[in-house]
Amino acid sequence: MRRRAIRWIIIAIAVPIVANLLHKTAERVEQRQGPQSKAAKGLKVAGSAVRFVK
Repeated sequence: MRRRAIRWIIIAIAVPIVANLLHKTAERVEQRQGPQSKAAKGLKVAGSAVRFVK
């Protein structure tokens, strides 16, 4: 039961926070390097993947 609660907490709290941080980082990289930046695109894909987990 405790493991399920910990997993739920991680999914409910940590995943949206990580997705938000990746999105904000992608926006900053995009501003500095331009919209065609591979780093910005990679961060956006990673953020989408994290949101998909939720």
